[in-house]
Amino acid sequence: MRLVFAGTPEFARIALQRLSDAGHDIALVLTQPDRPAGRGMKLQESPVKVFARERAIAVVQPRSLRLDGRYAEDAAQAVRAITDAHADVMVVAAYGLILPRWVLDAMRMPCAGGKPGCGCINIHASLLPRWRGAAPIHRAIEAGDAVTGVTIMQMDEGLDTGDMLLVDQCPVTHTGPQADTTASLHDKLAALGADMVVRVLAQVEKGQLVARPQPADGVTYAQKVEKAQACMPWAADARLVARRVRAFNPAPGAWTVLGQEVLKVWQAEPLPQDAPANAPPGSVLAVAPCGIDVACGRGCLRITELQKAGGKRLAAADFLRGFDLRPGMRFTSGPDA
Repeated sequence: MRLVFAGTPEFARIALQRLSDAGHDIALVLTQPDRPAGRGMKLQESPVKVFARERAIAVVQPRSLRLDGRYAEDAAQAVRAITDAHADVMVVAAYGLILPRWVLDAMRMPCAGGKPGCGCINIHASLLPRWRGAAPIHRAIEAGDAVTGVTIMQMDEGLDTGDMLLVDQCPVTHTGPQADTTASLHDKLAALGADMVVRVLAQVEKGQLVARPQPADGVTYAQKVEKAQACMPWAADARLVARRVRAFNPAPGAWTVLGQEVLKVWQAEPLPQDAPANAPPGSVLAVAPCGIDVACGRGCLRITELQKAGGKRLAAADFLRGFDLRPGMRFTSGPDA
């Protein structure tokens, strides 16, 4: 099929590569504008743009798709590019811009073969209607969901409210050395979503695709993760604190404060025992090469990997060689943790 693809990060790049390798004709790629990143804050291309450039696929990078907005000229350029592509369908994956009505309508117009287009199809990393919104992988781990997955959805004007075309599940591991972080679960879901969208397009070509509405019950929203939300909530249950650490790994990274030092916590696990009744949340209970035990509002947390500002991520044993940390000291949270 002839496609327009809209996406920006690595999650989307994996889908784009799978579609290209499956033999689909990628007529056009939409991706976010280059952004400053890294210590030098140099402009960096998105993973999707890098792949498209390597495959000699046309790319447009509008700052907005709103024809009546601040960047109306960008949107007008996108209109021309999408119209000229004469594509059968648009595939969207973690694009980062809202698709206004004109995009949905444009992809329903007759394409090169004279048949109506198939609209816009989205790869969403959750089992809709659970975790509609910007951060479904983070929120699934944070909430302790035992299973998540990918929904391929026919897009409408709502926020992840369109009819479902294909749904597949993926278990979430919460315990042991293989406990999922957002990084590991992202990779599983990206590969799953890429395979699923290829399957969906094969069904479209055969005229076998069946869409069904999302259930009315079980709707939740995965709000965008802000840095302040990644502060360690020491007054909470240790199991929740541990899930927060995994949910915010690799970004923005769970953090806490000790004195004047901001520390990032990369790996931690809840312990089976309760904290002493007289230990305030955040109190350091024990310090050993195997980890740093900290009192929570309920239970204890063992930190096994952490990082100080400007330093490297270190296992607890290595971190303690260069940092004076003793029982009785206390980690604190930010003002809104």
